[in-house]
Amino acid sequence: MSKLLIVGTVAFDAIETPFGKTDKILGGAATYIGLSASTFKVDSAIVSVVGEDFPQEYLQMLEDHNIDISAIEVVQGGKTFFWSGRYHNDLNSRDTLETQLNVLADFQPVVPDAYKDAGIVMLGNLHPLVQLSVLEQMTTAPKLAVLDTMNFWMDNALDDLLKVIEKVDVITINDEEARQLSGEHSLVRAARKIATMGPRYVVIKKGEHGALLFHDEQIFFAPALPLEEVFDPTGAGDTFAGGFTGHLAKTENISFENMKKAVIHASNLASFCVEKFGTERMQKLDKKEIADRLQEFKELTQFEIELT
Repeated sequence: MSKLLIVGTVAFDAIETPFGKTDKILGGAATYIGLSASTFKVDSAIVSVVGEDFPQEYLQMLEDHNIDISAIEVVQGGKTFFWSGRYHNDLNSRDTLETQLNVLADFQPVVPDAYKDAGIVMLGNLHPLVQLSVLEQMTTAPKLAVLDTMNFWMDNALDDLLKVIEKVDVITINDEEARQLSGEHSLVRAARKIATMGPRYVVIKKGEHGALLFHDEQIFFAPALPLEEVFDPTGAGDTFAGGFTGHLAKTENISFENMKKAVIHASNLASFCVEKFGTERMQKLDKKEIADRLQEFKELTQFEIELT
């Protein structure tokens, strides 16, 4: 089993959807990634920063999920990163109402010695220079470096982002971001162009319409499971990233065939995330629920057809 190093935000969110709203709740890319990956019982650690206002019970919850939190810096007197957003009726688009960087503004990540040789590094959504700093601290080149990013960095730090993209093996972005980064409308052309920037594998997330995995001339598509109720899509992409890297860390197999399985596991876990607000659903997942839904995925995509 490979060690999994996760870098990203551990944060507070306040969310409003057509189904309700929350006050400050636990959020952050690294939180979702870590909880999702923990379902595979992998050896993982989170590199992040929080303020003095961050509840000890949240840190304990991460520890209870066997996540190493020794590299989550707690800044005395500081305030934790906070994001507030409102989703539209289709849940595919949202408006950011407020962003408070707080302690994240001066964050200098420090990779713990025990994870400087991690086989898989998951660079959650953060400033590209922070992501780059993590890669530079590794004493052994990871077997797989996976990058998640967003259009904000394409708009505000494109040169730095391109430096990180050049150094990773996999990039996971949504369809809108893939089109922006590549300048191509066709997702096939977009993935091909992004691959010339460095990554050998490109994962394009399409929300409720599934996900695409590209490698050379090979393409794999995984559907999203049709759900009766979707309460909150926040963190679904990060949960996907955690499922993807968690499976790969557990199996220690980074072939294209195994990545296809990783995408299915990732989609499966993301389908749980959206059923409750914030991380609530991911905190309480059990093994049987995951296996049962994985069977639903299998039945959704399995068919027999005669080729003549």
